[in-house]
Amino acid sequence: MFGEPHFIASLQYKTTEEGGRKTFASSGYRPHIKFSFDEYMTSGMQTFLGTEIVLPGESVFAIIRILSAEYFEGKLYENLEFDFREGTHIVGTGKITKILDSKLDCNFQK
Repeated sequence: MFGEPHFIASLQYKTTEEGGRKTFASSGYRPHIKFSFDEYMTSGMQTFLGTEIVLPGESVFAIIRILSAEYFEGKLYENLEFDFREGTHIVGTGKITKILDSKLDCNFQK
């Protein structure tokens, strides 16, 4: 369903007091991802690097696989920031550190 990895991102989970999750997230967690340039949200599976769980308030690097990747072709770039959400509730923020699928990269020359 999620296929090949699309990008690597640094993720910052909000603390519970900031409105984040009340419990930890496990590698494989699939929140919605929202980029600031569009109202469209997609599901994004987070595979954590170096750990299996992340507590509220912690940071982690993760490989991200998104649904509907074709919608984002030519729209993403390194350092692009995004929110990840449970529904409309923002539980953390992320920043793309490396694009793994060149079709998504706005700087990729065909």
